[in-house]
Amino acid sequence: MSQSIDLRSDTVTRPTPEMRAAMAAAEVGDDVYGEDPTVNRLQAVAAELMGKEGALFMPSGTMANQVAVRAWTEPGDALMAARDAHVYLYEGGGAAALSGVQAALIGSDGLFRLEDVQAAAAPDDIHFARTRLVCVENTHNRSGGRIFPRSDAVAIGDWARARGWSLHLDGARVFNAAVASGDSVEEIASPFDSVSFCLSKGLGAPVGSLLCGDKAFIDRALRIRKLFGGGMRQVGGLAAAGLYALDHHVERLAEDHEKARFLAASLEGVPGIEIRGVPETNIVVIKAGNAPALSARARDNGVLLSLMDACTLRAVTHLDVSHEAVARAAAVLVRIQAEDGA
Repeated sequence: MSQSIDLRSDTVTRPTPEMRAAMAAAEVGDDVYGEDPTVNRLQAVAAELMGKEGALFMPSGTMANQVAVRAWTEPGDALMAARDAHVYLYEGGGAAALSGVQAALIGSDGLFRLEDVQAAAAPDDIHFARTRLVCVENTHNRSGGRIFPRSDAVAIGDWARARGWSLHLDGARVFNAAVASGDSVEEIASPFDSVSFCLSKGLGAPVGSLLCGDKAFIDRALRIRKLFGGGMRQVGGLAAAGLYALDHHVERLAEDHEKARFLAASLEGVPGIEIRGVPETNIVVIKAGNAPALSARARDNGVLLSLMDACTLRAVTHLDVSHEAVARAAAVLVRIQAEDGA
């Protein structure tokens, strides 16, 4: 059988030959001493892109988010996030285990509005956990790459800061949001006190995320990164991959969005399959009566999907799957459904 068409996630991308060349040529130093020039350049570029005073290179998006939670809260505090938010659902219980913080889940399909935040705000009373942080995910993974409206982020941020809270953006795929919406990443990041974004998803770098904020926040984050074991040494090669991705792989995200829309349209109306809305970015959510069986059959036929739950599959387009490969994947799924329904 030919190589599988891997639609499980945009994290499966591999460095391009040009990116590998940039990594091999990178100047390096000891980053724990702040002496890796390529890391320093990546952090400066990231801070400028996000309109923040500083940035810190992290091994993963999970660490970036959890460092932000620890920096903005104290044990016994609470954060707010969307239902199915990555910071709550997919980070190993980190907010509770690492920061002693509980979560209040609000909204639906990855989105919430100021009214949702206001309704969930606990009274200023010793009986209740103090809300100190609101986390927004943009784009939202589990809802199908939905874009969080900038107007809602502005309203929530203004209200939250008036109460002494902070606003954090889990912007793992924020460049997808920017390309799809037409807003710059700086405009998207503007309402937030801190922003994380991944290099290792649609941007195609092998590893790494950035956490951005003002100088005081970055100083706190640096200490917490050390506490969490995230100090790295000669990692300029990884930083060089991130710089290459930011220079060469941002605008091409529009191709992934088009491939996702093509896949969704190809599966629309297929008996036994329901597509959860028109993809806004590069994630297609597929509802099926027996998702585990469909996932297994697809794998046997060379198409890898992510099984979200008993009724839900996810397909993510990225730079390592061509339009032609996406078309073949769609044909496989249509054929499987036809055979199973025969």
